[in-house]
Amino acid sequence: MSKLHLKKDPTLFDFQTYIKQMVVERGFDKETVPELFMLLMEECGELAKAARKHTSVKLASDSKEHQLAHEAADVLVYLLDICNHFDIDLEQAFRDKEAINKQRTWS
Repeated sequence: MSKLHLKKDPTLFDFQTYIKQMVVERGFDKETVPELFMLLMEECGELAKAARKHTSVKLASDSKEHQLAHEAADVLVYLLDICNHFDIDLEQAFRDKEAINKQRTWS
């Protein structure tokens, strides 16, 4: 039984902390960064395939069913795990990058 708990209104930092604990609890803490990038890319592919199904792009009728929301969640898990490996506070990185982007002129 998992002892993990995510508070009711979590911040992105809370999710990142949860993932750090989750990978240890589930025995995934020995995966290397290259392995994590491969897993992230695999999940991105599954997310793309699920999005194709939702936009009526042609797929083989025997294609595996993917749930769009679940695939998006899988992508987030691997992204947060990679950030943890590099000690990146993704919430702060987002805020810092968005402050830069707000100053740009978009055409």
